[in-house]
Amino acid sequence: MSMFSNPFSTMSKLGRCLCGRHSSAEEHAAAERAASLSDEGRYKEVVASGLMRALFPGDMQRRAFLKAVGASTAAAALATFFPLDAATEAFAATGKPEKTDLKVGFIPITCATPIIMAHPMGFYTKHGLNVEVVKTAGWAVIRDKTINKEYDAAHMLAPMPLAISQGIGSNPIPFAAAAIENINGQSFTLGIKHKDKMDVKSWKGMKLAIPYDFSMHNYLLRYLLAENGLDPDTDVQLRVVPPPEMVANLRAENIDGFLAPDNVAQRAVFDGVGFIHSLSKTMWDGHPCCSFAASKEFIATMPNTYAALLRAIVDATGYASKAENRKAIAEAIAPAAYLNAPPVVLEQVLVGKYADGLGQIKDDPRRVDFDPFPWDSFAVWMLTQMKRWGQIKGDVDYAKVANEVFLATDAAKVMKEMGLTPPATTSKSFSVMGKVFDPAKPAEYVASFAIKRS
Repeated sequence: MSMFSNPFSTMSKLGRCLCGRHSSAEEHAAAERAASLSDEGRYKEVVASGLMRALFPGDMQRRAFLKAVGASTAAAALATFFPLDAATEAFAATGKPEKTDLKVGFIPITCATPIIMAHPMGFYTKHGLNVEVVKTAGWAVIRDKTINKEYDAAHMLAPMPLAISQGIGSNPIPFAAAAIENINGQSFTLGIKHKDKMDVKSWKGMKLAIPYDFSMHNYLLRYLLAENGLDPDTDVQLRVVPPPEMVANLRAENIDGFLAPDNVAQRAVFDGVGFIHSLSKTMWDGHPCCSFAASKEFIATMPNTYAALLRAIVDATGYASKAENRKAIAEAIAPAAYLNAPPVVLEQVLVGKYADGLGQIKDDPRRVDFDPFPWDSFAVWMLTQMKRWGQIKGDVDYAKVANEVFLATDAAKVMKEMGLTPPATTSKSFSVMGKVFDPAKPAEYVASFAIKRS
């Protein structure tokens, strides 16, 4: 939630975003402000921000006006000729949902925090919905139940809507990633007997688990292995294991390690069966992992329901992005109906102060973070890895598929209508293990790797 800014502050920028994320001091302050506001306060500022943007398109003009009259006078002046209270009420009630009783499937991992916490912490109710969040055993079940309309929408690994839409692993059905659930938040974890194997090159011959073939975990682990000279298809064994079963398999020595959500890794440490080798953010700080996904049919036939559901999740994401709320969130999502985990385990993940299983206490507030914008370039990178490892056969129109599945343009439009400031573009470059990815040159990127299947 890096898009909330105080419309009556001279320090706020209501126009173009400088970095496309909330990494600047101003954006960080905006995120904190958003999370601290009540629903009424948030709606009121959204409406006021939109009005100030219309009156003063340029930040310099707006700042000059505010310096001349003061913030309180400006707010009062707006209220005299524009019915802010009525507009706020209308905004909050816009688009009565076609359906209010919904089922949303999720896997019990911290990546799904906004989707899960929105239930016990009341975010769905605030937005006029009665949502049943359904804990689900594995990703294939999530996929099938959502396709079969047993779930209205679901928590999915970010590459899953791309795979479903292209008919990879299932019949082609138009799906969309409406929002990114989490960034970072994964750990490379090894069994306790492998404490001497900090060098990735020494992992040759290991049995390593991933949650699903179409996952950032699969692509990041393959990337890490290949960069260290190991072919992930011949030098190690990659096994698909549902996240809730990973710690038990590590304890039984059925696997030597895994790349999985941080609550799974932290549980391995808590139970004394594993240690955290490294965080996924050391490879790519700010990488996406999971998404809020729905079929294009659901979006088209239930537009108001979909909009209310998305607002609830984005609202919850804003709350989750504030560090001081993380302990309360850990308590809320710990019960058996949700993550079924000790709150202390979840707190170590969400707060970022954690034991690594090697006798050290580490502190990284961005171990996991929450930013909902579904960048097209995230999708393009995932598609390059699908192509690299032979999941995609033949030619692929990277930009077209990314634009159709990751709803970045639509998200930006909605944010603007709400008076928020989305990123100025839907695409950006980034680095993975020091190698720059240019989303405009995906074919060249795939061709640049020494270890690949295509």
